[in-house]
Amino acid sequence: MSTSDVGRDGVRGARPGREAQVGAGPDRRGRRRGRRGEKAMVPEAEFTSYYGRPVLKQPVWKAADVAAYFFLGGLAGAGSVLAAGAQLTGRPAAARALKISSLAAIAGSTAALIHDLGRPERFAHMLRVMKPTSPMSVGSWILAAYGPAAGAAAVLDVTGLFPRPGRAATAGAAALGPAVAAYTAVLVADTAVPAWHEVYRELPFVFVGSGTAAAAGMALLAAPVRETGPMRTAAVAGAALEVGAARLMERRAGLAAEPYTVGRAGRLMRAGEILSAAGAAGAVLLGGRGRAAAALSGAALLAGSVCTRFGVFHAGVQSARDPRYTVVPQRERLAARGSEPDS
Repeated sequence: MSTSDVGRDGVRGARPGREAQVGAGPDRRGRRRGRRGEKAMVPEAEFTSYYGRPVLKQPVWKAADVAAYFFLGGLAGAGSVLAAGAQLTGRPAAARALKISSLAAIAGSTAALIHDLGRPERFAHMLRVMKPTSPMSVGSWILAAYGPAAGAAAVLDVTGLFPRPGRAATAGAAALGPAVAAYTAVLVADTAVPAWHEVYRELPFVFVGSGTAAAAGMALLAAPVRETGPMRTAAVAGAALEVGAARLMERRAGLAAEPYTVGRAGRLMRAGEILSAAGAAGAVLLGGRGRAAAALSGAALLAGSVCTRFGVFHAGVQSARDPRYTVVPQRERLAARGSEPDS
């Protein structure tokens, strides 16, 4: 209760420092003016959510479906690109192995997606319209075009029938391969999940690098050593892109990147980095010396890619569960806008 009073003789009982600050009200844009003389009356409130409940609705996707969908799509898309390169450079065994693995991977990826959707007809429903602004719609059409091309490339190579259409199918699958490898990153970054949305710049590079490393690992695992020289180079490039983009992502995104470094997601991401680096080093140092060393390096690259995709998935789930990953970055952005000078 205030003890001051106003009468004919002026204000009695007023305390120093309680006067109204002239010019300290909000300006036309709602920001405070006259910051000299303003005093914080209460400390900055610490955020707590309503009864500790999440701010966002948590993703209901299953890791066994969606993280597998991420991994298999990257393996398929990057594999088609490497298969086309192997065919053009006279490496038929490596090209055939990659075409078969891409067909198997895209079939598994589509099956995982349909299983997560719950009913197979839901995938067909997504093809009823084409919406360029929707990553899900564009991705569905990419899968619908890529699947037949990858299937034709593999089947015609194995059977030896119709070589010219087979080469055209190989080229078509390779043209769509980068989009297949990257679009799932765009898809999840388009959601409100903080650990995915805040890293929308780097996540496609993580997925493309991870897919390239996995496809190179599959070639090392399945193709003769004499034909895997370019695959060893691709393994190093893919692993470097994957690890480098992941480190940049964790450094740039601030608090929203914390889920990538703690808990289950943190363990998976660290395992992915170690396995990818070990696989790439083994591919360069030992991959050309014998079948066993090449296969071991290839297996490490595949395992590293799996760990990275599952780590990304679990990081998103963790960030949606904890409200501070949503609210604190929003407050920081609002504070940054409020401190901008008037134009």
